[in-house]
Amino acid sequence: MKKNYKQIILSLLALIAAGISPNLFVAAQAGHALLSDLAVTFLIPSIILLALIITAGFFIDEKNTSRQIINGIIGGMIATVGLEIVREAGFHLGGMPGDLPKLMGVLLLNQFALGPDTWSNIAGWSYHFWNGASFGIIYSILVGKGKIWHGVIYGILIGIGFMMSPVVVALGVGKFGSDFGIGFPITVTLAHILFGLILGWYTNRKNKTGSDFVCLIKNIFSLKFRQTIQ
Repeated sequence: MKKNYKQIILSLLALIAAGISPNLFVAAQAGHALLSDLAVTFLIPSIILLALIITAGFFIDEKNTSRQIINGIIGGMIATVGLEIVREAGFHLGGMPGDLPKLMGVLLLNQFALGPDTWSNIAGWSYHFWNGASFGIIYSILVGKGKIWHGVIYGILIGIGFMMSPVVVALGVGKFGSDFGIGFPITVTLAHILFGLILGWYTNRKNKTGSDFVCLIKNIFSLKFRQTIQ
C-alpha cells in the first residue's frame, strides 16, 4: 500500500504540473496576467517539477510512472507535428486566422508591439510543442496503454475546449469560429483528431499497461467503501 501511495502522489503531482502550461495561454488571453509573467511564475517551475518527478520515480522504484510521463512527453510532441501539418494547411487555405505559435512567442517575450523575430518564434514554437507534451503526459497517466480511439476522443475534447476558450474570443474568431467561418472549426477538429490519433497510437505501443494510477484510485475507494459497509 505504501508503494501505491507513492505512485498516486507522483502521478498527481505530474498531472498538476502538466496541466499548468496549456492553461497559461488561456489565462493570458482572458486578461488575467501577461503570458511573459505567467511563464516565469508558473511555466518554468512546472517544467522543473516534472523533471524532478521523473527523476524521483527512477530512484524510489516507480519507474513505470516515470516512463509513462516520458512516453507522454514524446508522444505529445510527435502528435503536435501531425496537428501542425493540418493547422498549417488550414491556415494557407484560409481556415485559420493567424500563426498561433508566433503569437505565443511575442506574448512570451512581451514584444507584441515589436512583432515576431527569430527568438520569439523559437519561444513560441517551443511553448506550443511543450503544450502538446503536457497534454501527452496527462493522457499517458490517465489512460496508460489505452486504445488508439481513446486518443482520438481525447484529441476531439481538447479541440472542443480550445474552441470554447477565451483564446478564440481574443483572436476575434468567436467561439467555434462563429465570427470567422466554417473553415476554423473544421481545421481545429481535424488537427486535434490527428493529434489524438498519433498520441493514442504512440502510447499504445510504448506504455506496457493501462492506467495504474486510475486503477489504484478505484481500488482505494473500493477498499474504503467495503470497510465502511462492514
